[in-house]
Amino acid sequence: MELGSADAFDRMGTLGVEEEFYIVDSDGYPASGISDLIYDDPPEGLLGDRIDHELFKFTVETQTPLIENPSEADELVRAVREALVSHAADHGYRIAAAGLHPAAKWRELDHATKPRYKSQLDRIQYPQHRNTTAGLHVHVGVDDPDKATWIANELRWYLPPLLALSANSPFWNGFDTGLSSARAKIFENLPNTGMPSRFEDFEAYQRFERRMVEHGSIEDRGELWYDVRPHTGHGTVEVRTPDAQSDPEKTLAFVEYVHALVLDLAARYEDGESGTTIRRELLDENKWRATRHGHDASFIALDGEGTVSLEQFVIEECDRLDVDGLKDIFDAESGAERQRRIHADESLDTLCNVLCLN
Repeated sequence: MELGSADAFDRMGTLGVEEEFYIVDSDGYPASGISDLIYDDPPEGLLGDRIDHELFKFTVETQTPLIENPSEADELVRAVREALVSHAADHGYRIAAAGLHPAAKWRELDHATKPRYKSQLDRIQYPQHRNTTAGLHVHVGVDDPDKATWIANELRWYLPPLLALSANSPFWNGFDTGLSSARAKIFENLPNTGMPSRFEDFEAYQRFERRMVEHGSIEDRGELWYDVRPHTGHGTVEVRTPDAQSDPEKTLAFVEYVHALVLDLAARYEDGESGTTIRRELLDENKWRATRHGHDASFIALDGEGTVSLEQFVIEECDRLDVDGLKDIFDAESGAERQRRIHADESLDTLCNVLCLN
């Protein structure tokens, strides 16, 4: 029974970045490449032991090394991506990134045969069989388990604006869903996903995690796939909200913001703030607004009174935390808008090529 420990939370401010990508052929269409890239010829160097696959044979995940100094994030995120693209090219593949691949039709794609995924497919059935999603996960080290739990609680209100900014998955299973992040809705069909409830302290979270394993709801703590969680193995707060991005600048902007926000919340915890009590239903509504409207979304305010536009959120947060990457993302065409424009003005073929990493 794989469970974490309070002892894991022993360092503050470290970073780890996990990105999920698609293995595609020379035209940018899904290709079953995990045997070639992971099992038959695993990479060495930076990617060694930092690459794995997800549920489908065309999905892959990379992890950065532990980032001790946030100033190193830019170099390491780019280096991991470059190593992945090079490794894929050596085997005749390309790498694409988006919350959902616009040409992926799940009924026509092969699932991975790893026992973990075979067990999930058998247990969860239809929702997992069609789960072709790809996301961005940001880990920030926290030096106290109760602090990490409090930070995860407080982070929940900030997650829908992050999703709105990252929205990069309008197409799923070959059609336009009308959503900005169809990935968010597809993934939420799985159990133990979406906006988590508030936990009183780390003991309450760990008790929940243990019970879910003991009662057979999950096989290990890693199957609590909520939008944010205290990671009891790494000793981090893990934000799992954003869609995957083809542009590393966008990934780095989200990393910059999440890191700054976690440090800000840690300081507020240490100052004795009591925390907020916004209803879970209002947080779910905010996530729906982000899922549906992307950059055009507005959100119910933290006090439950009035609304906040995404533009207002970006301006206020960037000024408050002295970061600027989110402004660049908001000022640019959103990922969903860009995909729709390319699909309409050019073709699906062009879109599949555009989503590939250089």
